[in-house]
Amino acid sequence: MNEPVSVLLVDDHALVRAGVRASLDARVRVVGEAADVDGAVRAVHELHPSVVLLDVHLPGGDGGGGAEVVRGCTDLLDVTRFLALSVSDAAEDVVSVIRVGARGYVTKAIDGPTLSDAVLRVAGGDAVFSPRLAGFVLDAFGTSVGDVATTDDELDRLSAREREVMRLIARGYSYKEVAGELFISVKTVETHVSAVLRKLQLSNRNELTRWAAARRLL
Repeated sequence: MNEPVSVLLVDDHALVRAGVRASLDARVRVVGEAADVDGAVRAVHELHPSVVLLDVHLPGGDGGGGAEVVRGCTDLLDVTRFLALSVSDAAEDVVSVIRVGARGYVTKAIDGPTLSDAVLRVAGGDAVFSPRLAGFVLDAFGTSVGDVATTDDELDRLSAREREVMRLIARGYSYKEVAGELFISVKTVETHVSAVLRKLQLSNRNELTRWAAARRLL
């Protein structure tokens, strides 16, 4: 009989981790848990699990969330594979973890047996996606290699919070509206916008809107 696949659960909500643990069947063995970026990177290096079930929005680190965890474990990608498990089905979230090396992305609407199947498939080297999410990956990587590389490099310059601010500003929100939406001060919004424009080498919000629209981030 085959040994169960070893899995590390990474999510900042203890109840979610408990629910996922309970839903996995006997083909999967949970060897550890982590609740933030730094803890996840540390646990992967200590435990060497076959698969990491990874939420894409995590506290800690430099604000890069799940993608930052994968980047912090690039030396182990031939040993450990990453499967994103998130409530989010946003294209940006899907592409952000896939481009740094995750092998799949499923939403938390998945049931236990199907999630266990997904873990085994990823452990075996397959790429696994919830049905409609695969299209995001095909869209993102169906362009020329040069286009993808440029987009990846530019997005990687922004923190998770800067991406949130960027998207709202590009949609036409005022600084005050962005502040209200994200529960931060107007001054903080101004600081993030300045950082975004500087990192992307753009001059104003009109250029930012065109930049975001070209990458389907609105």
